Amino acid sequence: MDWLASLKKAIDYMEEHLLTGMGAAEVADAVHISPFYFQKGFKLVTGYTIGEYLRNRRLYLAGLDVIKGGCAPGEGIPKRGRWPMEEKVIDLAYKYGYDTPESFTKAFSRFHGCSPMQLRAQPHQIKVFLPLIIEISIQGGNKMEFTVEKREAMKMIGFERVVSYGDSYQEIPKFWQEFCRQYCGEGTAPEKDKEIRQTIAECMVGEYGVCVEDGQEKDQFRYYIAGAYQGGNVPEGMTVFQIPASQWVKFRCVGPMPEALQTVNTRIFKEWLPGNQEYEIAFHMNIEWYSQGDTQSENYESGIWLPVKRL
Repeated sequence: MDWLASLKKAIDYMEEHLLTGMGAAEVADAVHISPFYFQKGFKLVTGYTIGEYLRNRRLYLAGLDVIKGGCAPGEGIPKRGRWPMEEKVIDLAYKYGYDTPESFTKAFSRFHGCSPMQLRAQPHQIKVFLPLIIEISIQGGNKMEFTVEKREAMKMIGFERVVSYGDSYQEIPKFWQEFCRQYCGEGTAPEKDKEIRQTIAECMVGEYGVCVEDGQEKDQFRYYIAGAYQGGNVPEGMTVFQIPASQWVKFRCVGPMPEALQTVNTRIFKEWLPGNQEYEIAFHMNIEWYSQGDTQSENYESGIWLPVKRL
């Protein structure tokens, strides 16, 4: 199944199971895509995380229930005054996956801009959130530049951070800023940082940024600022990890960071994956490659690598 068809099937699956308490991992499994790439791609294509989409759909349906008086389909709309709001909020909270009426009312009010009681009195205030329709059109004349290369297994060393799918475009640049501020300056390093700075220099830590699926966290992934491990002692605060042998599709990026890389990353999921008929993702990881030089230059070169296998 291609990427676009999988996204459409995922929307249908979520609509059929909105009240079951499912999460991103279950949806990804249903459409046979790794949770890592599914969550990342869904956010880039739709603008919503899986959690945001499900929450918005449920709260819209809850709003309809409030207006109707909580009737099941086919029961008709009850007469005004028949529905005890205080009791019904409890039922709606449990129906739409909230632990308490208070947490439901808070989420409901934030979404609709009014409380259930207020919406009942003024139904025109309901915020509409309909199922998404996935349609991707490839526009423009700039063809994506990429090569396919086979590489042996690579051992990396670097700094690790757990990042949420929804905030990755903000969190990852912030992580890089912290890394550069602490270890890339020319001032005198504290004694405890000297070994780390030496390892950074020897292993060229910062040449790669690596995204890896976190097997324990459904809505997050691990991100490494990394370099090629040369052996020897691993300083405290740094991690050594393995990248499996694979074929890699390498996309070229040119322009100031992080905008150039983020633009190409978005185009991969909106253009290349939907139109690609040759390859599928091999495992749950991708690599960012960074050249040396001024990262704010219009000619700065970087890249995104995806592990693939032929269909």
